[in-house]
Amino acid sequence: MARRAAPQNPVPGLFAPPPRRAIHDPNESALSRFIREEILAPEKISGNISIVTGVAVFAAGVFSARMWGDILVPSFRCSSVLQSHPWFRLICILFR
Repeated sequence: MARRAAPQNPVPGLFAPPPRRAIHDPNESALSRFIREEILAPEKISGNISIVTGVAVFAAGVFSARMWGDILVPSFRCSSVLQSHPWFRLICILFR
């Protein structure tokens, strides 16, 4: 089986990194440069939206578990029959 050669005239911009913005303000702080280049940059917006979405879903889960977590825990009385087994005794102690 014959090997194929590379194309004679590859597209020059095919493997080139995206062009960097040439805004260099000597009075710009490191924080504002970071926000401009890493957070608000158009080529990084999709990844930043994914991170914000994940953090928001996590925070909503923590908030809902704190607010309505008692609904998720089974409600039972810790009778002497349940406390006879060590695991049930631990559950009765934890969920009093």
